Formats: sequence, C-alpha cells, structure tokens
Amino acid sequence: MARGDDSTGMKTTMRAAVCVRAGGPDVLEVRELPIPAVRDGWSLVRVMGAGLNRSELRTRQGHSPSVTFPRVLGIECVGVVADSTDPLLPDGTTVAAVMGEMGREFDGGYAEYALLPNSLLVPVTTTLPWDVLAALPETYLTAQGSLDALGVAPGERLLIRGGTSSVGMAAASIAAGHGVRTAATTRRRDKVDALAVDHVLVDDGGSLAASVRAVWPEGPDHVLDLVGTSTAVDSLRLVRRGGTVCMTGTLSGWLIPDFEPVAMIPSGTRLTAFHSDNLKGGAGASALRRVVREVEAGVYRPNVDRVFDLDDIASAHRRMENNEATGKLVLTP
Repeated sequence: MARGDDSTGMKTTMRAAVCVRAGGPDVLEVRELPIPAVRDGWSLVRVMGAGLNRSELRTRQGHSPSVTFPRVLGIECVGVVADSTDPLLPDGTTVAAVMGEMGREFDGGYAEYALLPNSLLVPVTTTLPWDVLAALPETYLTAQGSLDALGVAPGERLLIRGGTSSVGMAAASIAAGHGVRTAATTRRRDKVDALAVDHVLVDDGGSLAASVRAVWPEGPDHVLDLVGTSTAVDSLRLVRRGGTVCMTGTLSGWLIPDFEPVAMIPSGTRLTAFHSDNLKGGAGASALRRVVREVEAGVYRPNVDRVFDLDDIASAHRRMENNEATGKLVLTP
C-alpha cells in the first residue's frame, strides 16, 4: 500500500505549502496533510493552478491580524471538483474560486486539494491551459471591478500606476479592448517593452506630473492607482479636475499617513476604491466567464510571468516580494 493511501487504494493525504508563522519566504513549508473531508455546503476541489497575490505576501509577513498560523495560503485557485456536496456542481466540473476568506479564515489554494464553500465555486467551460486559467480570476476580476468603479468609457484617458503588476497589465488589456486610451507607469526601465499601452511613463521617484502633462496636457480622466498609499495624494493631483482616482493596490501599504481629505482632494475630483471580495462567487461569475472568452479569442492577454511548482513556493514569494515579476505568478500543485 502506497504512502498516503487507505486500504482501498484511495489517496488520503496531499501536499500543501503551509505558512507556519509570520516571516520571510522560508516560513512556507511543503508538508503532507490529510485530504479534507467534505461537509454540508462545502466541496473538495483538486487544485490544478493557483495565482499568487500580494495580499498573500502581506499575510505571510504578519500584516493580517485575523489570520492564525499554521495556514495554507492562497486566495484563489482553479481546478476540478473531486467530491461534491452540490448537485449543480457534479464531480469533474471545472471551477474557479476567489476570495471569500480563502487562505485566511480557512485553507486556500497552495495545495493539491482545497475544501471550499460551494458558494465560492464558479463553473467554467474552457480549453485554456491550467496555468493560463489560473492567472485570470483574482487579477482580471480586480481589474474589471476597478474599471467599473472608475466608470471608464471608450475614448477616455486612463493612467495606470503600477502598470507592470498583474492587475495593471490586465486593466490595460481590458481597457485597450474597449477603446480606452491608456498610459501606464513603471519604476523599471527593463519592463517598458512589456507594457501594451499607448504611453509608458517611467516613474523614477521624481515628479510624474511633467511626464503626464506631456502626454495629456489636461491630465487623465481616470487614474487606477495600484501602487497604493504612497502615491494616492499625487494621483489626486494628476487626474484632471473632476476626474476619478480608484485605489485598488496596496503595494505600499494600507494607510495614508496624515491624510486630510478636504486639503488633499481637489474640489470636484472623486476618490473611490475597489475590493475584489465584491466579485466573489456568483457575483463575479458572468464577468469571469466573459474574461475567459476574451482570452480565448485573443482580445485579452493572460500575462503569465512564471509558473512555479509547489516545491518552489518560497522562490515564488521571493520573486513577488522583490518586485521581479512582470505579470502574474502561478503555482501548479
């Protein structure tokens, strides 16, 4: 009888990357765990791919006080239903799942199997490879939700700050597919060629205003800020008067120090935000299926940077933490 099999030959254990405590990438340890048993309202998914996200990095670093360790991280995954408790999700159904406290309140996608609430499982019909499909849910739903929050329309001008992030590249892909004029920033000159936008602006830490005004003298109609708190106030100055800034990214943290809304938000300019938990489960099902169709048709680009095996999870987190990726990092258990 093989290790991890019961007397019937059925597999009873799985490999998972466990975050054993808060710390650096090396606190992610690959361990053998029991395969979770299904319970009412929850089904077992065989994970075929999981996108990596900076929120997982911040949880690993100890910045998510509600998360207790050890924990299998991973706020999204794609795979196949292996043991269903929902007749609408029979065994063998291809599904995607994202957010809903995956990898935080309960174990997530950094494993060969994940026990997930049925309400999070979105059936998907596609011929895309698993690594490509795994790059889409969190990234593209976040990008789409952010563009919806901004109210971007064809012909308008969109500035994406943090353009070589996975969400930034997805937002550029969606915007271009709908006739939006785009510009994006990057701090890395070696990543300029990776950006499929109308204008690439290198953010060298100085004033970005001159570069933006050279492209759009009146300023962009919208700014999607994926860098976060360190650039939020500057983004409010860059957008045209009456335009909108959407805060989606947290690359520079969660809080804006000494934020004074009346003094720092120009009169008539709008500041909004988007959180991808708004599109978990059924709420994001139609949007995700549309994204899959557009990727299959070649309208949207999946922007996969690199695919890692489970054993290389620490290396994957190190690449993410060092901002070396251009696009999405994917784990294939």
